[in-house]
Amino acid sequence: MLANRYVKTIMFSRVLLQLGVWIRNFAVLLYVTEKTNNSSFYVSLISVVEYAPIFLFALIGGTLADRWQPKRTMVGSDLLSAVSVLIVLLVLTGGNWYALLFGTLVSASLSQFSQPSAMKLYKQHVPGEQLPGVMAMSQSLLAIFMVFGPMIGTFIFIQYGIHVSLILTFAFFLGSAGVLSLLPRDESEPDSMGKGSFMNEMKAGIRYLVNNRSLRTLSTSFAAAGLAAGIIQPLAIFIVMEKLGQDKAFLQWVMMANGAAMLIGGAAIMGIAKKIQPQLLLAIGLLVSAVCTVAVGMSTNVVLSLSLQVISGLFYPCVQVGIQTLIMRNTEPAYMGRVGGAITPIFMGMMVIGMSLAGFAKDAFSLEAVYAFSGGMLVVGALLLIPIFQTHPSHTVRNETR
Repeated sequence: MLANRYVKTIMFSRVLLQLGVWIRNFAVLLYVTEKTNNSSFYVSLISVVEYAPIFLFALIGGTLADRWQPKRTMVGSDLLSAVSVLIVLLVLTGGNWYALLFGTLVSASLSQFSQPSAMKLYKQHVPGEQLPGVMAMSQSLLAIFMVFGPMIGTFIFIQYGIHVSLILTFAFFLGSAGVLSLLPRDESEPDSMGKGSFMNEMKAGIRYLVNNRSLRTLSTSFAAAGLAAGIIQPLAIFIVMEKLGQDKAFLQWVMMANGAAMLIGGAAIMGIAKKIQPQLLLAIGLLVSAVCTVAVGMSTNVVLSLSLQVISGLFYPCVQVGIQTLIMRNTEPAYMGRVGGAITPIFMGMMVIGMSLAGFAKDAFSLEAVYAFSGGMLVVGALLLIPIFQTHPSHTVRNETR
């Protein structure tokens, strides 16, 4: 797969991009908790500004990705992200730490134009039988940064502070844009593309999703899983401090354990993804995550909690590979951006709702109750996939070839 120029170039750019994102995210998290005395409200707000743009701009970005040239879109997005970080750095020098939230919001918004374009290039230039492997490789890359990202981000912030962290983020975003500029020139789109109005093309993408049974079913499962993920996402730092009795910096070790397992799981999935139905991979991943989530909320033992993170990480690639493969297999190339842009807001919208409620839910109930609710929603997400299992295998083939 790495012999494919597009896969190799996009993966390398993602290495640089992930370095910048992890350094920025941990710098913002640790800086804001330091400034606000571990306020659960502001910790939740950080997650909201990181993920809300995915809900707000995914469909717009996906529609534009279908209209615009993918290489140019990706390069432009990374360049603008680098500029936004530079502006935040200048504002922060004046003492306004709220600019960190604004900069994160802008950067996350721009990524909604870049990610659908990468999927479009994969669909155009990667053979169909290699797509599950490429998705697994992408997941493995994320897992590597789950292992090293927290360590790198925490080390740089503690040793050098917020300003150096932002300078490095700027440099890595700029480097990603430079790598992507090495891709071959964009191919000409068919004459039918881009002639309709923006709103009409956006509506056409939504209609395409609604009329596709597999994609429609996947969307409902996404909604449940998104709420489950969102309501516990900001609370990991409180699990570390309140349940495990550790310093907040211990969060990096929890995430590293999870990420190391994801790396192993991703490598395993690359070998078996072609042999297992993607809907089965997704269901298994959701159910194992449900059990581990409930157990993490109850555990007060460091070893047990880390073990649960490892188990969850081993099976998490099943979720990502299953999701991406189902979308790729059931979507025509001309609709890739819009389908991804329509499904993603369903997941992320529910995730943002969950993150918005996380701090209040923790204060009103308990960490155990919130994590138990999250596990229950993951089970619901797995059960909602049943209609896909009942779909005749040839249905997917027709979607790929028509």
